[in-house]
Amino acid sequence: MCRISSPINRIFILQVIFSCSLLFGCNKDVKEERVTQDSTPPAIKQEAFNESDPLPSWNDGKIKDSIISFVKLVTKEGPSFVKEEDRIAVFDNDGTLWVEQPTYSQVAFAINKVSLDHPEWKNREPFKSLMQGNMELLDKGGELAVMEIVMDTHAGMTTEEFEQEVLAWTTTAKHPRFDKPYTECVYQPMLELLTYLRTNGFKTFIVSGGGIEFMRPWSQKVYGVSPEQVIGSSIKTKYEVKDGMPELFRQRKIDFIDDKAGKPEGINSHIGKRPIAAFGNSDGDFQMLEWTTKGKGPTLGVIVHHDDAEREWAYDRKSPVGKLDKALNAASNNGWFVVSMKDDWKKIFSWDK
Repeated sequence: MCRISSPINRIFILQVIFSCSLLFGCNKDVKEERVTQDSTPPAIKQEAFNESDPLPSWNDGKIKDSIISFVKLVTKEGPSFVKEEDRIAVFDNDGTLWVEQPTYSQVAFAINKVSLDHPEWKNREPFKSLMQGNMELLDKGGELAVMEIVMDTHAGMTTEEFEQEVLAWTTTAKHPRFDKPYTECVYQPMLELLTYLRTNGFKTFIVSGGGIEFMRPWSQKVYGVSPEQVIGSSIKTKYEVKDGMPELFRQRKIDFIDDKAGKPEGINSHIGKRPIAAFGNSDGDFQMLEWTTKGKGPTLGVIVHHDDAEREWAYDRKSPVGKLDKALNAASNNGWFVVSMKDDWKKIFSWDK
């Protein structure tokens, strides 16, 4: 079994204090007309794939070399060769593929809905606390709390209407710190990794605690991951025919929470195979990493550690958003590869200098 680990520097949390306007810096002039997937901000364009250096935004060293060695190990004929149909790689989304601070993007999306359509809810919990920058309830409630917020704001509409709202938001909302669309606040090194794996016959899946219907409208354009390869939390839908048209209506009922132990369960339900590579950044990914790396044959487990306050954020054990504690403690014993954003990435975003 291929196990890779790396020592890391222990860091303290930078607590981010911010105002409502900083936290949810969204453009409120969301147009009502229909939005198509082509209207989604374009994914970060990668340079032409270079076989001699498939990960140009990664610093040279043990971590980069070990990832490349793993891919070569499972794709070269020999005792560790893995057939293409079994080369499954799963990626968490928030904090692993794109920014999750100062709050999860889907929470910002839901709060934007409150600001636009339900201003009377601004003094109602949990929206009042969230709009004041209090993220503690997310830490206590986990993805269930996030899904309940989304249900409050987006239940009762059709799945198509919800998709249109997601696409409209992604064309206008900008991250409060970086002043760029959320779909451009994605990690360039991870985009290169996705491309590198797919070039070598891997199927790449997103396995996120975020809403499955929130991610699917833009996952292809941003990550090159098709909607059917996205696994996430979901609410129940109900089939109804209105005015002769069949529709699926979103209910205010939880269907599935794709977090912690739910991630291996979701992978088994959607994919039907155990992955050989898993990438996460928080305790919510612990079971996915554990289940993947304890499988037969060569495996790879990777944790993205946010330790770069200058270029992004530095947080782990005490953060209410993207808490990394249990998984960080277990990384060495399990052979999980801990990536330092500060030390292992030349750039974090495509627009970094």
